[in-house]
Amino acid sequence: MSSALLSVWDKTGLVELARALVGHGFRLLSSGGTGAALAAAGIPFTEVSAYTGSPEMMGGRVKTLHPRIHGGLLGRRGIDDAVMVEHGIEPIDLLIANLYPFETMRERGLPLADLVEFIDIGGPAMIRAAAKNFRDVAVAVDPSQYPLILAALGRGGFTDDERLALARAAFARTTAYDAAISNHLHALDSGFPAVYTRQWTNGRPLRYGENPHQPAAVYGDTGIAGAVPLQGREMSYNNYLDLDAAVRLVREFGECAAVVVKHNNPCGAAIGATPVEAYVTAREVDPVSAYGGVVALNRPVDGAVASEVASTFVEVLAAPDFSDEALAHLAPRTNLRVVRTGPPAAGDEVRSIDGGLLVQRTLAYAEEWRVVTKRAPTPDEEDALRFGLKVAAYTKSNAIVFANAHQALGIGGGQPNRVDAARIAVEKARQPLAGSAVASDAFLPFPDTLEVAAAAGATALVQPGGSIRDGEVIEAADRLGIAMVFTGVRHFRH
Repeated sequence: MSSALLSVWDKTGLVELARALVGHGFRLLSSGGTGAALAAAGIPFTEVSAYTGSPEMMGGRVKTLHPRIHGGLLGRRGIDDAVMVEHGIEPIDLLIANLYPFETMRERGLPLADLVEFIDIGGPAMIRAAAKNFRDVAVAVDPSQYPLILAALGRGGFTDDERLALARAAFARTTAYDAAISNHLHALDSGFPAVYTRQWTNGRPLRYGENPHQPAAVYGDTGIAGAVPLQGREMSYNNYLDLDAAVRLVREFGECAAVVVKHNNPCGAAIGATPVEAYVTAREVDPVSAYGGVVALNRPVDGAVASEVASTFVEVLAAPDFSDEALAHLAPRTNLRVVRTGPPAAGDEVRSIDGGLLVQRTLAYAEEWRVVTKRAPTPDEEDALRFGLKVAAYTKSNAIVFANAHQALGIGGGQPNRVDAARIAVEKARQPLAGSAVASDAFLPFPDTLEVAAAAGATALVQPGGSIRDGEVIEAADRLGIAMVFTGVRHFRH
């Protein structure tokens, strides 16, 4: 008779699975809360303590840590049979186990003395034992795997590939579990752990990386990393980078907004009364750069937007949703990737460098807007400053953005010095900059950038302030009639 050991915290689907196992001739071993759930459902099982001859002890801390359990999971069929018989160890053919919810309880802010009780010991030990012996023992660590278990039962057993896949999932789960515990304990005395461990799931190979000679893959099942096109070719490495930049920026706007990104920099951004107005206005900021770009909106795409997008070449179109009419308009553009965006995924920002990682997190912060010139910005100028600063914060440093209250007018980014960024922004502007506002992602170390902006017709400027020459810059602004605001917050983007 085949034997299965059931030990789960998450009891989703447990009773149905157990009934199916009994129906296929399995003897069940269980204990604790899992055994109580089986008993309540009238499903026969053997208590682990009765099988091992050793009672649960220490408030349940010790129950499955016994040679008859681990021998049953680790015993190699055809190799360890005699030893198993000698010590009264029966083979366990299937392990159904999931772990104490350490991650969930950690997020609830439990004190350490309480949280340690959610560090599972027996569960990971059994899972690792079964996964090590995957040729003889199948292991499931999540209720989502139960349909695979039931299908295998229905056809009389697991394939070798299924056993290996289950083992991989088992080791991935115990790795993630231990990582969560390690990160939490290492971070108790500081904001970041001394040892940083992360795991990303749902790995998928990409056609190539930034260039065709570089192999690449994407990992993650939430946020942009988990985005799968509704239509079009698979996303590329560069598509993901540009889509991430576009969606992050468009989420900054409460108004109906559209953003166009090319090579990880915004080349258009606008708000409008309707999605199509926002998109067309954003595209017209720099239509040459917008060709072949990535477009993101923060409102559902309707037929009017889809028709405009379909009229030119766009690599990716992303929005919270798409109407049936919109999808019909977009369908003939078979190379256009259409992506439905969900809520942002929480977590640290992680980037690789030679030999390691850089990790940062953006905590809640507030800018303190302070007028430092004799003239304060008008309401229209202030709206334009706020719009421009949103765009500047998502443009590669050094960044200078000319804007009005609803549209970026000229964007200069990714320059070694701020004056060149300003000159590029002026050069790229397709309409007069008279009366425009300027946003700088960092302080102005000299008045020269301000002078370029004033010569182009700008009348207001926002920057974080903090330069040792702030006084010179303020004096120049007053001389040029520029209303200037300090925010106290820098927005470098490297």
